[in-house]
Amino acid sequence: MTPQKPLVWIITEGLIGTENQCLGVAECLGDIDLEVKRITLKQPWAALSPWLGFEYHRTFLPFLEPPWPDILITSGRKSIAASRFIKKQSKGKTYTIQIQDPRINPRQFDLVALPAHDPTRGQNVIVTAANPNRITPELLESAKTQFDPTLGEWLKSKPTSRIAILIGGSTKTFTIGETDIHNLIQKIRPLQNDHALMITTSRRTGAENSQHLRTALKHPNVFFWDEQSPNPYHAMLAYADVIMATNDSTSMLSEGATTGKPVYVLPLANLSRRQAILVENIAKEGALRSFDGKIEHWNYAPLADSRKIAAAIREKSGLFTN
Repeated sequence: MTPQKPLVWIITEGLIGTENQCLGVAECLGDIDLEVKRITLKQPWAALSPWLGFEYHRTFLPFLEPPWPDILITSGRKSIAASRFIKKQSKGKTYTIQIQDPRINPRQFDLVALPAHDPTRGQNVIVTAANPNRITPELLESAKTQFDPTLGEWLKSKPTSRIAILIGGSTKTFTIGETDIHNLIQKIRPLQNDHALMITTSRRTGAENSQHLRTALKHPNVFFWDEQSPNPYHAMLAYADVIMATNDSTSMLSEGATTGKPVYVLPLANLSRRQAILVENIAKEGALRSFDGKIEHWNYAPLADSRKIAAAIREKSGLFTN
């Protein structure tokens, strides 16, 4: 008889960044049945989670109902209530994993995985170098194939030195202004003549800032994502020889460092202490350097945070035969 595949749920508040961290771990687990759920909480849980407790199925929208998963991967403050509820409803059978620091006692979960810049520690806490993510050689090759008719064709007539430039934007504690964008342009512009630049922005960049960047960096050797067509973000990582990412995005820096390609950090925002420590930690892994105007190539062991967490789940949950 063929063993039944473990049923895995991912529950988040629907934020793409946190969901991708969970997906990165789930996709490294191997042969599973996967369901992704995005929830909101009713009051008073929405305001008081995770401290209120006393969750029941109508706490959540949509309702959470059985059959309960074998493995539950959650991330985000509101998902903690769901993890606690499902653990109770499954009579302890669901193996629960919290991605990112829950800021509560980690013993409320079977496993907690968080980057080294977060303070929580415990016997069931796995500490990673940076953020788990979905980057794998297979994903990058698939993205290359998908965007070969557009980005791939464009690159054929451009310089063979290729740089992916990943631009974030404003954070919870810092709003990007004209001076910040101007300084960023001054760092990027000198690269246009000798390199093929593949540039993508994020929602946090803002429409006005994105347009300013697009206008100032217009050049035959620059491919700038138009924000209308599908984002070739992963294809840019796949085609690039070197990756640059602005310092505000811990996700983009973590993903860049998972490729094994040299990653330069570009200053854009004033960082919180936690963000600054994460950047320092990636640099200590040998993946990241500050950009001083020169492009160099170096080797390092790619980050493997998602695989590290998945390996711990496979070992500790008892749900996998090999």
